[in-house]
Amino acid sequence: MTSSTHSPLPPVCKHGPAGVFTSALRRLVNNPEFSSDVKFVVGKERQEVFAHRCILACRCEVFHGMFSRQPQTGRHTDLLESPVVLSEVQPEVFLAVIEFLYTNCVTLNNYIALEVLTSAVEYGLDDLRKLCVEFITDTLKVENVCEAMQEIVKTRGFHELSDLALVPILQSDSLLIDELELLCAVREWAHVNSVVLEQPLPEVVKDAVKELRLALLSPDELTRLEKDNHKDSLVPVEQIAAAWKFHALKKANTGARPHLLQRRKGTRPRDHHRYLNLQHK
Repeated sequence: MTSSTHSPLPPVCKHGPAGVFTSALRRLVNNPEFSSDVKFVVGKERQEVFAHRCILACRCEVFHGMFSRQPQTGRHTDLLESPVVLSEVQPEVFLAVIEFLYTNCVTLNNYIALEVLTSAVEYGLDDLRKLCVEFITDTLKVENVCEAMQEIVKTRGFHELSDLALVPILQSDSLLIDELELLCAVREWAHVNSVVLEQPLPEVVKDAVKELRLALLSPDELTRLEKDNHKDSLVPVEQIAAAWKFHALKKANTGARPHLLQRRKGTRPRDHHRYLNLQHK
C-alpha cells in the first residue's frame, strides 16, 4: 500500500477588520504613554508631539534617515529630552502627517489641506499626497479656496495644484488678492511645474494664464509685465496687447470675456478702474 503524498498548500494571508486596527493605532497618536520615544516641538506655539520612532521609521524614509543618524543612547529619557524641533510647520498639519503614518488615514479640513499636501511631498509620502489631492479636488469648494487665497499663494502647497484645480480658482471674483500679486504667484507656479513636468513653460500655463485679468493692471505694471515676459513668455503677446487696447480705448474689446474686466474682492483700486463701470464684488 503506497502512501499518497500531498503538496503543502501555499500560505494564505487573511485580513481582519481594518477599522479595528486603525482605531487601535490612532490611540497611540501623540500619546506620551506606552513607551513613546521621540518628541517633536512643532510650530511657533512649540507644541509637543509624541511618537514612536519604530513606526515613523518603517513608514517614512525621511524619518528612517533622521533616526538612523541619531546617537543610540538606549535611554528613553535621553530621547525625549532631546526633541526634534520643527518650527516652520503648523502643529495641526504635522499631527495630520503623524495620523497618516500610524493609521494610513488622514483627517483634513479647508485650512490645512494644502499644507498637508506640501508636507506629504517633502516627506515622500505619495499615498498621503494622493489623499490630499483627492480632498482638494472633490471636497474643497472654490469659494473656500478663494477666501484664503492670499495666504495660500504663500505656501509651497500652492505649487502642487494641478492646472485643472488652479483654473476655476483664477476664474473667481472672490479672490482676496490683487491681480499683480496673483500674476507673480502664477508665474512662480508655472516655473515650478515646468521643471517638474519637463514641459515648456508656455505649455504648462496656457490655460491658467487666460484667466489673469491684465486690464486691471496699471500702465506701469503692464510695462513691467512686458519686460518680464521677454524672459519667460508667460503671457501670450496678444493677451498683453488686449490690455493695452483697453487702456487706449477706455472700453472693452469686442468679444472680450466680461469676467476679465471684473474687479476681484482683493483688487487694489487704480485710476483707470473707473472705466470698468463695475462695483467691487
